[in-house]
Amino acid sequence: MNKRIETICVQGGYTPKNGEPRQVPIIQSTTFKYDTSEDMGKLFDLEASGYFYSRLANPTCDTIAKRICELEGGSMGMLTSSGQAANFFAVFNIANAGDHVVASSAIYGGTFNLFSVTMKKMGIDFTFVSPDCTKEELDSAFMPNTKALFGETIANPALTVLDIEKFAAAAHEHGVPFIIDNTFATPVNCRPIEWGADIVTHSTTKYMDGHGSCVGGAIVDSGKFDWMAHKDKFPGLCTPDESYHGITYAEMFGIEGAFINKCVAQLMRDFGCVQSPQSAFILGLGLESLPVRMARHCENAQAVAEFLEKHEKIAFVTYAGLPSSPYYETAKKYMPNGTCGVVSFGIKGGRKNAEKFMKNLKTAAIETHVADARTCCLHPASATHRQLSDEELAACGVSADLVRFSCGLENKDDLIEDIAQALNQI
Repeated sequence: MNKRIETICVQGGYTPKNGEPRQVPIIQSTTFKYDTSEDMGKLFDLEASGYFYSRLANPTCDTIAKRICELEGGSMGMLTSSGQAANFFAVFNIANAGDHVVASSAIYGGTFNLFSVTMKKMGIDFTFVSPDCTKEELDSAFMPNTKALFGETIANPALTVLDIEKFAAAAHEHGVPFIIDNTFATPVNCRPIEWGADIVTHSTTKYMDGHGSCVGGAIVDSGKFDWMAHKDKFPGLCTPDESYHGITYAEMFGIEGAFINKCVAQLMRDFGCVQSPQSAFILGLGLESLPVRMARHCENAQAVAEFLEKHEKIAFVTYAGLPSSPYYETAKKYMPNGTCGVVSFGIKGGRKNAEKFMKNLKTAAIETHVADARTCCLHPASATHRQLSDEELAACGVSADLVRFSCGLENKDDLIEDIAQALNQI
């Protein structure tokens, strides 16, 4: 029986047996006991499934990871300590010093910094392309040592909508996987694997949790990319790992499990970016209401965007739900039921008026957070994208007057009235 999204959000990943807890149990333990060394040895050799230390894997975390994996239609998933950790792991699992990655330029500022600065120090080079680039421009960015293509379904905060099929096709033509961050759309509104994506990442801190309660991330493997068909490009997956008993992940786990098993056995082991069982439990609670919340977020954002588009003090509005948006048709293709609850807009008068507008908001709060039950807003050029130069800001689609407005679950008329009174004070 193929369950629909709403049912998976509530029941995915966990089916209690007779007399077992109806709610997902919190296994708040670092370690797990075994009767013999032989039993534990089989776990270390990856010959048996089970748990021995929560830095690598924990039953509560795995249960919620299975739910997210089922939501995305993947073969295997894992949780991480944050969305940043998820994106780092997803790329570093297949790209090492001397390698190259192509990425969309319109991505979250923190991810851009991770790629262009931190991972560059590790010897991995990145080429950034416009999300609206032509196929020829995209193809020209690939090099012989390119190991992945990366993008965001809906860019944060530029809100560009990626042509998933175009990017996936380009990645596959060049023999590499397409990794996509699906944080803003969530699998409720878009399932990138169905459009050709190979690896999906999430900052579960955002809509999946939805209540500003726990930081976390997730990685889902589609189980469709044939690593052995490109084994020269991916020695980490296709040759023996001497740091883990000489196993070859692609041979031992096949295309359905190689990527995540390597990510856990190697990267989680060494970096320890683990999500706590308590956070995973809270995330599971958030997932239960995700479909209901996303519908309300999108309804509120659509109303706010339509109001702003007609206001004389607004320089521009970016929201794919508006027919005037250059991404309107792309969004209808990939996200027919709505995109997200975030609206980006510019205020006439530039940075000074944008800051004054936010200062006078009453219902919406100035926060670094986004995609929450409570409405919040941010001036990215002063916060999340503060490290970027003006040229890099422009490449990311962020201008000095841009305000990122994340519509919560409040009444849409209250949100519009709050925006109106703040604009009136400029």
